[in-house]
Amino acid sequence: MNKYDKEDLKQISDFENKFVEDNNKVVKKFGAKKLVDIGTDLPEFYTFKNGLIYSHRDFDIFMQNLKKGEKSAIVSGFNPSNNIHIGHIGVFDTNLFFQKEYGLDVFVPLSDDESYVAGKVPDQEEGLKRALRLVRSLIAYGYDLNKTHVIIDQLYTNIYNLAIKLSKGITMSEIKDVYGYTNDQNTGLHFYPAIQSAHVTFPQTLGIPNVLVPIGPDEDAHLRVSRDVSVKFGYRKTAVLHSIFLPGFDGDPKMSKSKGNAVFLLDDEKTIKKAVMNAFSGGRATIDEHKEKGGIPEIDISYLYLKYMFLDSKESKVLYEDYRNGRILSGEMKKLLLDKILDRSEKFKNAYNKVTNKDIAKIIMTNEDVDVISLIDKMKIFD
Repeated sequence: MNKYDKEDLKQISDFENKFVEDNNKVVKKFGAKKLVDIGTDLPEFYTFKNGLIYSHRDFDIFMQNLKKGEKSAIVSGFNPSNNIHIGHIGVFDTNLFFQKEYGLDVFVPLSDDESYVAGKVPDQEEGLKRALRLVRSLIAYGYDLNKTHVIIDQLYTNIYNLAIKLSKGITMSEIKDVYGYTNDQNTGLHFYPAIQSAHVTFPQTLGIPNVLVPIGPDEDAHLRVSRDVSVKFGYRKTAVLHSIFLPGFDGDPKMSKSKGNAVFLLDDEKTIKKAVMNAFSGGRATIDEHKEKGGIPEIDISYLYLKYMFLDSKESKVLYEDYRNGRILSGEMKKLLLDKILDRSEKFKNAYNKVTNKDIAKIIMTNEDVDVISLIDKMKIFD
């Protein structure tokens, strides 16, 4: 295999420093533990075997309790300001694994109120509309209608009673220290960590003590606050799994719609193809140079997504060696990923088109006086 020169090694170092910063921060600075330190007793699922799930808090304890038959559940929140993109797949697939493998209920808080107080939506009505539309996507993704419970706070206002209870255990100094909020920001932002803590703690109020929350590393602050406050009121600390940040298709460490570097499952084929085929690559300037020196898979976005999300370890190793030795070109690597994403997107869209308003109403938790089907019709969710 060709050796990297100094410039190649610098590119790899610079890229990995950006790529792993957030993933390492929760371990080095905030006390999470690497999953590899647990040993070999991890679920036989690709997100664990491929290293897509990177670190944890008390996951070993969660699994021990789960295997002992203790009542268990998943909490997996989502902000409805956007829809599902390819970077969400690791957490969503992990949720579905536990739901299918162990029959766990999955509670999905959709933070329509956080979208409003953070200015991500213009008003509460738009936040509610986007949340209802997102429920359609969750069903299309494959969540069990009988074991999935969506919490939209505008429709299930009982969650605020628990938030008020927990808020007494969270100080303003803690909020400012953890989130960096200042006095000139609205009080909704300052109070919202209490609501997020209520979301995380909620299954325990239903008699489900063993709870797991899979998240990205950028959400860890919420869990640190909720784990600290829960024990003050006699609840158990929830377990946490951290999925690694995969970079945006342009090589930026964070994927987001605002940066235009994300691929959403509902995007049309043309949009998906444009994003993938323009992805940041580790290919060389010319075909001849690429065949001579080989590519740099460590910084190639298409290779990374294939490695972590779509291939097993043997397949990704073969692909690494072929790319590194110039046997596969950058365009061919992108085409491999494009085919995988288009297949996933097509299946998702087909399922999305089959979701009914009754399906949506079935999994949304509401106050007794809420008629969800009438609300769906009024807001024209299916238009």
